[in-house]
Amino acid sequence: MNELIEQFLSYISVEKGMANNTLSSYKRDLSRVADFLKSKKIDSIDKVSRQLINSFMMSEKERGLGSNSVSRELACIKSFFKFLLKENIIKEDAATIIESPKLWKKLPFTLSISEVEVLLNAPNTRDPMEIRDKACMELMYATGMRVSELVNLKMDDINMAVGFVKCFGKGSKERIVPFGKKAKESIERYLEKSRPQFLKKKISNSLFLTRLGKPMSRQTFWKIIKRYVKIARIKKKVSPHSLRHSFATHILERGADLRIVQEMLGHSDISTTQIYTHVSKDRLKSIHQKFHPRP
Repeated sequence: MNELIEQFLSYISVEKGMANNTLSSYKRDLSRVADFLKSKKIDSIDKVSRQLINSFMMSEKERGLGSNSVSRELACIKSFFKFLLKENIIKEDAATIIESPKLWKKLPFTLSISEVEVLLNAPNTRDPMEIRDKACMELMYATGMRVSELVNLKMDDINMAVGFVKCFGKGSKERIVPFGKKAKESIERYLEKSRPQFLKKKISNSLFLTRLGKPMSRQTFWKIIKRYVKIARIKKKVSPHSLRHSFATHILERGADLRIVQEMLGHSDISTTQIYTHVSKDRLKSIHQKFHPRP
């Protein structure tokens, strides 16, 4: 195996002109594969199967390697086996149809409905800054918009009379998303009580402003979320994106159509939205195990 690795490295160095850093990475990755095969008592490259390669990747994931790193290792393995096939060292490429771990989607982290309620009720609605904070969080949970979309909202993007907000997502794609009564009330209070104080005599078309009348940044909203998670005594690891994930999960659990949720989230591919159905199934399974007399 080590001799084959050296042949492969020589080939990609000369024929492909790979950089030294890439060569070092490939050598390290393939050495790990060689050690794994040795532990399985595989003494010939011909005996390597797709199942073995999959087992190796799972072992790498189990030792804490991220999906991107495992994907890089798989790309290296695939290149290695293509080389072996090209050189007639093997008759069949065992790595050719193995799925990239980048496609192993992680289930998004969500809050329960009761946790969202506690979080959204944490701000003091007599304080101008906290009135703004509540309006931000209410709107994000009501629409499922991304943090970047929230902080970039303009006054012209929100229709208070009808209850719709215009978002500009990835690739500047525009979509219209409705919001409900709770979000509307919070935004109206912010527009009446807080925003004029922040503006003073300045002029700005940005919807959500800082105390100095400047547009809010993503970093500011991150700090807002962290502050109220602490106030609400929520022990889970919460990020601004958790409200987006929770929005999608909660409305799907209540029977919303997947295509409609896709549209509201601004996903170009429905497979991205489908991950939230896995969260719901996960919840159903936990409920079944908790309450069924024979779990």
